[in-house]
Amino acid sequence: MQPVLRLLTLSLIGLGALGVQAASPALVEPAIKPEALAVSAPEGLTVDPTQYTSQTFDWNDAPRARSVPAKLYLPTGPLKPGGLPLVVFSHGIGGSRDGYSYLGSYFAANGYASLHVQHVGSDRQLWSGSPWSLVSRLTEAAQETEALNRVKDVKFALTRLLAEPVGSNINTQRLVAAGHSYGANTTMLLAGAQVNNAPYLAKDPRFSAAILISAPPFYGFGNPQNIVSSIDVPTLHITATADDIQIPGYNSGVADRVTLYQATGLTSRAAKVLAVFTGGSHSIFTDRMGTGGAALNPKVKVATRQLSLAFLNALHAKDLVALEKWSGQHADIVARFEKAAF
Repeated sequence: MQPVLRLLTLSLIGLGALGVQAASPALVEPAIKPEALAVSAPEGLTVDPTQYTSQTFDWNDAPRARSVPAKLYLPTGPLKPGGLPLVVFSHGIGGSRDGYSYLGSYFAANGYASLHVQHVGSDRQLWSGSPWSLVSRLTEAAQETEALNRVKDVKFALTRLLAEPVGSNINTQRLVAAGHSYGANTTMLLAGAQVNNAPYLAKDPRFSAAILISAPPFYGFGNPQNIVSSIDVPTLHITATADDIQIPGYNSGVADRVTLYQATGLTSRAAKVLAVFTGGSHSIFTDRMGTGGAALNPKVKVATRQLSLAFLNALHAKDLVALEKWSGQHADIVARFEKAAF
């Protein structure tokens, strides 16, 4: 393997191994249906379906001969040209455009557009086929080519969205990249992470902030300060004390996520926030209900999206009230909370 982005391979194989052990695709991220939420989650997790709409796109990036499906969440009601801030979300391995709906619907209900990009080389199709070849498929999905294609998917999807009729409603000065797990690595690259100083991994300057959920380390590339210290946009880092990836010979836990947070923006002095939940799991931040604890799971989802919105509002509306109050409101499930340069 040419190791420009070998950093992801072991961690992604580890996630796949966890799925095999569960005898089912453990990281599939089905969209949460409103009727399921009403039964399995507290009222606070349910988003009023009259407060948002969604539409899907099946784009094709012809020069790469690659499909780029996407799903867009929007607030209901009349939209003001150039008035909508936008979050562009990159899913974890084995996900799809339908995943992380608890975030997309919530953002839209609170005045943000949210575009969820599907990466066809590392999406839910990985779970099709024999479970005995799952690790092989995951290894392929973690190759340098796919890692780079994911970055290009996001850039392409943003460009295409802005060219669509609905794109006229987007405020191009308020664009935020976000992602979970593999998607968090994609987001860091978009935000300016430098791996081997590869010029073709240059950040996308259209993004003015980043949300990083359960970001795996840049494995095999030494001190993370050399990779993420120059990120110069505000970042929100979210993890949990049991946010673990474990396989024989390799372990990545919450300490790796905290180290990335500490290293991010050291040179640029960019604003950043860290939230560490107590307990949980690596997949508690997906749409899956129950993982990380049946009682804790919906609480973490509610707190995650509230913090994300507070972070966005602190940046875009200069409203720090919700961000200042967040840790106290969720003190029973938060192990650590800190912010810098806010």
